[in-house]
Amino acid sequence: MTTLFSKFLTKADIENVLSIPACTLGPLPFREGHSMNMHAHDGNGQEWIFSCNIQRNESVGHFLSVGWIEFVRERNLQVDDCVTILEEVMNNQATCIKLEVKRKIRLFGKDIWADVI
Repeated sequence: MTTLFSKFLTKADIENVLSIPACTLGPLPFREGHSMNMHAHDGNGQEWIFSCNIQRNESVGHFLSVGWIEFVRERNLQVDDCVTILEEVMNNQATCIKLEVKRKIRLFGKDIWADVI
């Protein structure tokens, strides 16, 4: 599996949209203002369909705006959770997008990262 993107969630990410710098995903198959659906699977194997748009901000350039509020609410995501988008190449050369979310918890005096499921 290849990590495409990883980010600690901000308040804006959990209240509005997940913003992903376009440069981290390589060439995108559509232009600014266009939209597409991204199919991703979580750690439970459940498929999620996220509406994505390319937008432009002068300070960061192009970014992918991912509508994922339902996922945020379903998983009760919080600020500082870490989301990772991974790409897995299957046997038939098709790719599958995987979504991992981890939360830092303190256990026996040590910080560990646990999956948010």
